[in-house]
Amino acid sequence: MQTDGDDQQNESAASITLLGGVAMGTGVMIGAGIFALTGQIAELAGPLFPLSFIAGALVTSLAAYSYIKMSNRWPSSGGIAMILQKAYGPGVVAASASLLMALSMVINESLVARTFATYALRPFGLESSGILVSVAALALIVFAYFVNAAGNKSVSGFSLVMSAIKIGGIALFAIAAIWASGFSGGAFSEPVALSGLDALLASVAFSILAFKGFTTITNSGGEIIDPHRNVGRTIIISITVCVVVYLLVAVAVGASLSTSEIAQARDYSLAAAARPALGELGFYFTVAIAIAATTSGVIASVFAVSRMLTMLTEMKMIPHSHFGMKGPIRSHMLVYTVVVAGTLAVLFDLSRIASLGAFFYLVMDMLVHWGVLRGLREEIGARAWILWSALVADGVVLTAFALAKLETDPAVVAYAVAGIVAVFGAEWFYLRRNPALREMPATHDGDYR
Repeated sequence: MQTDGDDQQNESAASITLLGGVAMGTGVMIGAGIFALTGQIAELAGPLFPLSFIAGALVTSLAAYSYIKMSNRWPSSGGIAMILQKAYGPGVVAASASLLMALSMVINESLVARTFATYALRPFGLESSGILVSVAALALIVFAYFVNAAGNKSVSGFSLVMSAIKIGGIALFAIAAIWASGFSGGAFSEPVALSGLDALLASVAFSILAFKGFTTITNSGGEIIDPHRNVGRTIIISITVCVVVYLLVAVAVGASLSTSEIAQARDYSLAAAARPALGELGFYFTVAIAIAATTSGVIASVFAVSRMLTMLTEMKMIPHSHFGMKGPIRSHMLVYTVVVAGTLAVLFDLSRIASLGAFFYLVMDMLVHWGVLRGLREEIGARAWILWSALVADGVVLTAFALAKLETDPAVVAYAVAGIVAVFGAEWFYLRRNPALREMPATHDGDYR
């Protein structure tokens, strides 16, 4: 007998081509990475901030190795949840790490939604109004809910079109800005202090967060055509596309604005860089591209996280209550996703939202690498030195980021620690009360029943 989730999946799932997977992956990544995080990375790293994106790409490439190897061996719609179940078995660690990933994705939605609001209000000089930013961010999240409620085909088609528009538009802006400004002005004309290397290292946490959207591709293993080869290819292509786009934009912003100007306009740095380099037309063009990019990013993220939460529910890794709502589990998860994302978008500013996302994601990522290293390396043919390199790189960046935040915003470190402890505690309590759930087997394709 099919479950509600099975009915929903059969109803709306369609075969995803390599191009469609890349569009979805870059749709989530570019929506947050450039528009929400460039200013914050530059504020930490100073004139060397383009190097932060390079370092973030290297760490992400090491991290992607585990996901690619696992997805090639067991392509599944379970994605990260499947990887963690394979690595640790049904239990607290797998369930908690999966939930941390889901939470980091929800945080990403609120991050991109507030970025959308900031850029949308910038032409009117209202971007400093906290109330208006919160209202506009919440409106975008609600809009994303309705698009997702219309079905997967709507999301897939929208993501493909918007990804093409925003990648082309961002690249055009960056090339034009570099052409107009050259490389001799802005942040690149400022002296570089070697004493700031610790801040540069800390900034890599934000850069990694800008690339983390590639993990959503692992949730499409049950739908991508020829998944044993194409899931890995999709991840590699998505990361490569984003590296090129991020570096182009970083150079364009650094050539147009000083470090202090980037920090001052950290929530809308691309729009701020466009005006001196390209004039009013360039400014409005950048705002339009930012609105398009962040809109598609939120829609793609809501799709991915609601799908992941549905899988976690069906795998009995998290509790579920209908709260009187009708329809399949997926529709309930859409509601829960937008409620939590909307709440975060209203309560927290961009910096704290991004910081929480970085903490949650890096902890989850380290658990993935350790689980693969200790139990699955030989079965999937993974090389130990790459897994160790990914684990150490994550640990170094996480430590540097935590130390930097303890100096500038210790409260966000406390929020992150409290959140992680709460997730593990809640999962321990849930599974302890339901011991039979820890004995659920997995099928060979990674789909859990």
